[in-house]
Amino acid sequence: MFTGIVEELGEIAAVERLADAARLTVRGPRVTAEARHGDSVAVNGVCLTVTGATDKTFTADVMAETLRRTGLGALGPGSPVNLERPVPLGGRLGGHLVQGHVDGTGVILSRSPGEHWDVVRIALPPGLARYVVHKGSVTVDGVSLTVSGLGRTDGPWFEVSLIPATLELTTLGRLQPGSQVNLEVDVIAKYVESLLGERS
Repeated sequence: MFTGIVEELGEIAAVERLADAARLTVRGPRVTAEARHGDSVAVNGVCLTVTGATDKTFTADVMAETLRRTGLGALGPGSPVNLERPVPLGGRLGGHLVQGHVDGTGVILSRSPGEHWDVVRIALPPGLARYVVHKGSVTVDGVSLTVSGLGRTDGPWFEVSLIPATLELTTLGRLQPGSQVNLEVDVIAKYVESLLGERS
């Protein structure tokens, strides 16, 4: 389990394309410092299993299903990525409950710079729109954010307001309109829907 508080802005060091998968080598000295085989690391919000580690990089295998459903398939050497280790039992829940199971991808529609923050509008897949609420939590490329606006002009979208720390310390500070992002909605909303569905 993660919290959506990015620990380090890493980068893709290498990509090995396989028949039905890919092997990523990710550079992130802080996250890799204590990484061991079998550990989990969220890469742009996708929970991956460490298959090997050095003092500055780790490798992870990504199956075809994950490559299709997330933006990881579009990454190449030099691509920046948001990295987070799982929260330890008893640790602080700084963001919200994040599983690292991406629900779908969105596209950045616009970004409006402000004096102290940017407002970023992201297209929302129609199947996920019911789980996103104003002032609720959403994960964008592994970053826990609060929804600051919602709309349905030319399809559903939501907005997030990014503070200077988020702009500086995550990939969201440099992504431009047209960029694809991984989205994970609040898991509690999905559980509530499932339970209410069974009762009715």
